[in-house]
Amino acid sequence: MQTKRPTNPQAEEILGGYFRVLDHGFVALVDYMGSDEDVERAARVSYGYGTRKRSATRGLVRYLRRHRHTTPSEMVELKFHCAMPMFIARQWIRHRTASVNEYSGRYSLMPLLFYRPEQEQFGLQSRSNRQGRESVANRKVWAEAVSRWDALRSEAAAHYEWLVEEEVARELARIDLPLSTYTQWYWKVDLHNLLHFLSLRADPHAQWEIRAYAEVIAGMVKRVAPLSYEAWVDYDLGGATLSRGELEALGRLLEPTGEDAVAVRDGSDKLDGPALAALGLSSREIQEFRDKLRPGRRPNHELDLTRMRSAESISEEMARAVPEVFE
Repeated sequence: MQTKRPTNPQAEEILGGYFRVLDHGFVALVDYMGSDEDVERAARVSYGYGTRKRSATRGLVRYLRRHRHTTPSEMVELKFHCAMPMFIARQWIRHRTASVNEYSGRYSLMPLLFYRPEQEQFGLQSRSNRQGRESVANRKVWAEAVSRWDALRSEAAAHYEWLVEEEVARELARIDLPLSTYTQWYWKVDLHNLLHFLSLRADPHAQWEIRAYAEVIAGMVKRVAPLSYEAWVDYDLGGATLSRGELEALGRLLEPTGEDAVAVRDGSDKLDGPALAALGLSSREIQEFRDKLRPGRRPNHELDLTRMRSAESISEEMARAVPEVFE
């Protein structure tokens, strides 16, 4: 039966396909409702779907994103099936404006899969950011950590299996599984709140592991709503907001001419540290202001379709990790 709802061929191509994230995680686009045209239709409350030029749709989508008119984007929804370590799930669930149904360890047996960072992601604690990491630890420390992780997880898995075999309630058997254990959920979210999630989690300051998920999801958004994705990259991910002090600092360097152009002032006003501090910027704000003015990256977020896996292969992998229970 041919559908009458708006679809996007690029999104249809990946629908139901699973993309690996980390060592045992994944993201799949299970379903979606709407695309860029639906953002336009909601904004215009229009019945003329398919009659507008793409350039007109693009212009409106970019205007809405630029001026923070977010409600039309809430008319587009995406539904994902995701598997991630529990400590990433705890970060993820902070984004509360979504519908979530998580795998139940009270009802089902937990697949005994655990996340293990590769050496290049095994970093030391950052000295300037209490919730970050910096330089990679030496291989000896990483190897010792892996040895300790394997021992702890092996014991936790054996304990879980023993409790299950002894017919202890599954809701109790699971309680000592570590935060590295993989969980999974269905996550449905509208486009506006999804782009907010991506703005925070695809940012270079986000934890690397959740950023890996965000980049895959961004690739899926690019296929569902490419114009909205483009506007998000330009105005949010690759853009920056400026404070009053930052705008005043730039105003001392630049001057609107009134002829659709901006002139550079004669350079009499220096913008060194003391001058910026006099505008009310703290030392950290000054550093962040300088970072904003550096050329930003333009991410690609293209999905590698050669790595897309079927739901059946993922299901088989998960089933192999579930403890066997003999009735």
